[in-house]
Amino acid sequence: MSNDSVHVPKVSLTETLFGVFLRLVAISCFWFGLNYWALLIGYSFNGSGRFDLLTVPWRVAAATLAVAYPVAALGLWLLVSWGPVIWVVAAATEIVMFGFYPDLFGTKPLILVLHGGAALIFVAFRGVILYQRMR
Repeated sequence: MSNDSVHVPKVSLTETLFGVFLRLVAISCFWFGLNYWALLIGYSFNGSGRFDLLTVPWRVAAATLAVAYPVAALGLWLLVSWGPVIWVVAAATEIVMFGFYPDLFGTKPLILVLHGGAALIFVAFRGVILYQRMR
């Protein structure tokens, strides 16, 4: 008789830690998305950040990120392949906003450091996983 069960390969510790890392990034993406929604509906900044009171660059950026971050959070939490893609797009948008256009969006160096650090950790995990699979 043949074995009916499907052989599932063992997941390495690195891959497990990578999944935990992606879920932590998902929680932070969800938090960023909530912050942008709070800005757009006037909950933060005493209502001065409502959508109708924002400048056009802020309207475009905030509306885009208010949608992109929760979608990225869902993809990262489910560990699907499109989650990191949406996360990179949202993070790159904020890096461009606060890094290259500080006169329009202000400066938030902590956001730049957090996105850069998370991206480096992501690349390091992917490199280690690729190395382990090649061995």
